[in-house]
Amino acid sequence: MRKNERKGAGWLIFFYSVPSRPVSNRMKVWRRLNKAGAIQLKGAVYILPFNDEHYELLQWLVSGIAEMGGEAAFVRVAEMDTIKDAEIIDLFIRQRAADYALTGKALDDVERRLGSIQKGARAQHIKGISAQFSRLRRDFDEIRKIDFFSSREGAAIDGRIRRLNSELKVLFGTGSGREKQAALEPKNAGDYKGKTWVTRKRPFIDRMASAWLIRRFIDKDAAFGFVDEKEPRGKKKDSVAFDVRGGEFTHVGDMCTFEVLVRSFGYKDKALKKIAEIVHDLDTKDDKYKSAEAKGLEDILIGIRKTATDDGDALERGMQVFEMLFASKG
Repeated sequence: MRKNERKGAGWLIFFYSVPSRPVSNRMKVWRRLNKAGAIQLKGAVYILPFNDEHYELLQWLVSGIAEMGGEAAFVRVAEMDTIKDAEIIDLFIRQRAADYALTGKALDDVERRLGSIQKGARAQHIKGISAQFSRLRRDFDEIRKIDFFSSREGAAIDGRIRRLNSELKVLFGTGSGREKQAALEPKNAGDYKGKTWVTRKRPFIDRMASAWLIRRFIDKDAAFGFVDEKEPRGKKKDSVAFDVRGGEFTHVGDMCTFEVLVRSFGYKDKALKKIAEIVHDLDTKDDKYKSAEAKGLEDILIGIRKTATDDGDALERGMQVFEMLFASKG
């Protein structure tokens, strides 16, 4: 989210209370808000820039806090009466600057260790430096996802990381290594015929892509339903929940639901792999694959979401887009 996108977007104000015991519940909420990049305004009141992803996150939190025996709510506001947008933006930038400062210190250490390697230090340190850099880069990617206003500190750290990565590749013949993928139980498409696939209301990128994959590869006659996160539900024999908390197919590790479906059913199609990379970048916002097509696809799906008559219409139109995308990759 850039500064020039703020006009008219508004803010989400979130407030909650949970029982004092166990303390771990309060920490879980705090960690989730902190990971999302929320800024604490006062006490248990937090603020986030409005977008669909943040809106859905707060829906999940309201539901989760209720299960803890607490209370939570949030509102969308166009502006604050007592604080200007520029002042709120400055709060976010200052918080991210503090985060980047810690990353900068860690980079200093990597650079020192890398310098010692270049001066003839023992090769046994190479693996340790590579692992340290890998952790540091993952931490940086997490901060960058919540750097909503593209701070200058973030750009500076990004440049340093890119330079270090290039040096590591030259010296060691590789970057920082790949993360191990989570193990998933293999699934058989035949076991999922004639099911109703249920997901959250207001479908977007991951749910549209997953629904397309389900109907294209698993069950051409698959039906879809929608649930409200706030409503309690039990597992029905003829239904399968996806991209919903507690669903049979949902996020695992850093994989989005679409990736989980592809791996669970063992699909190896190259076009699917490319689509999975695009969906991952759009859904998780970690820029892992740096997909060039991601932004254009997101704009189209946002347009569908804004013009669809209902959730079913949005899902069907989204699936048509992914069918065309699949054809273009074949």
